[in-house]
Amino acid sequence: MELDTVYFYTATILHWKKLLGPEKFKLFVLNSLKFLVENKKIKVYGFVIMPNHIHLLFENIAINGKEMPYVSFMKFTGHQFLHELRKTDLLLESFKVERNSRDYQFWQRNALPIEIFSREICEQKLDYIHHNPLQSHWSLVDDPNDYEFSSCSFYEKDDDRFNWLTDYRDIF
Repeated sequence: MELDTVYFYTATILHWKKLLGPEKFKLFVLNSLKFLVENKKIKVYGFVIMPNHIHLLFENIAINGKEMPYVSFMKFTGHQFLHELRKTDLLLESFKVERNSRDYQFWQRNALPIEIFSREICEQKLDYIHHNPLQSHWSLVDDPNDYEFSSCSFYEKDDDRFNWLTDYRDIF
């Protein structure tokens, strides 16, 4: 991924486990995104946090130390997950891996970034993001604005709960 390029990004929890089901794990993701936005490392245009994956519409705008911000995001949230699971849950063992670089892995390595070139594609991806909680296999809400872990209400109801988001219409 490059700086100053908007991406639709999907990251999945290892083995599609529903680690992001509990609210505290969703908050780790939100707080990490908010931190990177407030420190002018990324701009987030849209998101949804599902029980076992996330979709983001975002842009890396500055290197975070020696790495791209999305790498920092993956590392930081992984550390938060590890810390929380060490004190509360036997689920931790299901994330144990045999790697020299780590003992546990939470995010699958095949995160999928797709470069966004136009407003039309951006809107298509946002629509997909915002309707993800309504898919029949999830059925998390009946109205996408009611899902608390999505940017839908930011756009549809001028909800300022996620005031750290940037409106995609400002760039496309």
